[in-house]
Amino acid sequence: MIISKPPLRPSFHSPSLAAGPLRRHRHPHPHPHLANKPFSVAVAVAASPSDLLASVQSVASAASVLASIVLVHESGHFVAATSRGIHVSQFSIGFGPALASFRLGAVEYALRAIPLGGYVGFPDDDPESGFAPDDPDLLRNRPVPDRLLVVSAGVIANLIFAFLIIYAQAVTVGVPVQALLSGVLVPDVVPGSAAARSGLLAGDVILAVPGAAPDPSVPALVDLIKSSPNKKVLLKVSRAGPAAGDKPQFLDLTVVPDTSVDGTGRIGVQLSPNYRATRVHPRNASEATVLAVREFRALGGAVLDGLRQTFLNFSQTAEKVSGPVAIIAVGAEVARSSADGLFQFAAIINLNLAAINLLPLPALDGGTLALILLEAARGGQKIPREIERRIMSSGILLVLMVSMFLIVRDTLNLDFIKQNM
Repeated sequence: MIISKPPLRPSFHSPSLAAGPLRRHRHPHPHPHLANKPFSVAVAVAASPSDLLASVQSVASAASVLASIVLVHESGHFVAATSRGIHVSQFSIGFGPALASFRLGAVEYALRAIPLGGYVGFPDDDPESGFAPDDPDLLRNRPVPDRLLVVSAGVIANLIFAFLIIYAQAVTVGVPVQALLSGVLVPDVVPGSAAARSGLLAGDVILAVPGAAPDPSVPALVDLIKSSPNKKVLLKVSRAGPAAGDKPQFLDLTVVPDTSVDGTGRIGVQLSPNYRATRVHPRNASEATVLAVREFRALGGAVLDGLRQTFLNFSQTAEKVSGPVAIIAVGAEVARSSADGLFQFAAIINLNLAAINLLPLPALDGGTLALILLEAARGGQKIPREIERRIMSSGILLVLMVSMFLIVRDTLNLDFIKQNM
């Protein structure tokens, strides 16, 4: 985030993320209409010292990833500005009171108490800066191309960082590759739901719905369930054996969907396409680059699709939007289950941050870019400063309100908080 005065106008720099894309093996996100599972963080009451240490380490790992991503974003703004000779007054990670700070030349560097993001400050509107209002090296007085570069540099830095993370994953642990199998996977079953009462278990694969969906997909199965409240639905299911290597069991289960408040059917499961995941290890740098480019495009497409679904179906996906608390909780789970998963976690957060910051909304980089482009379309005629301040201030207030709501909601949804309420 870029601000053109001292930190009187904080900005939120860990934008809300659709939880769906945060999958270690890049499954398409489970369908949100069927079940909602609260975020959990791996901290348990009365846990053993070793478990507690592992939990703290996993949370610290996820928080460090998020902090490094914010640092890279702000460094993009900072490097772009200083490389063009533009005056910079502050570089801060976090908001609020400074926990630690130092001054190097004309720039104050600070680590602040509220870890909601960060900002690069410019002295354009600071009467105590010592710069004349018409100083050509103030950001607001620079040509449009320079300002576009500085504002977009944070997003560019995140995109480059995401690619480097994916490349590092390719050369160290390999890139996950998935083969689509028949059927629809059931990753989770809500206890006491219609699915649980029918005997459906997490990990089952729905192979067919005789007479309705002989080769079901997730959308077809969702539509069938929603259109069948209080009606018997026969499912042909494959279930893995109790031990590795055992032959799968084939079962016929009958589920009767419950009726949701909107009158549609609901069985209380998450559904996902059925994939078998493997890892591909490149033999040389050229192969690693090809794999990294392919994975970068796939993850970028998943992030954009997740954001598109969020905006097109906001009333149904709003509860899936998450703030920094839930992001760290998800990252902690990833770190506990597989340190390798932190690669994709970090790459996805980078891509989410880049995509959301490009939205043309006040308080985001995209909003500032929109104002600069509007100025260019007006033949270089600047937008009055008072109007620009009002636009940005209203956007910042809205973002802060949304961010605080997400922090409170996501904190209350943490498992160890629920267990003690």
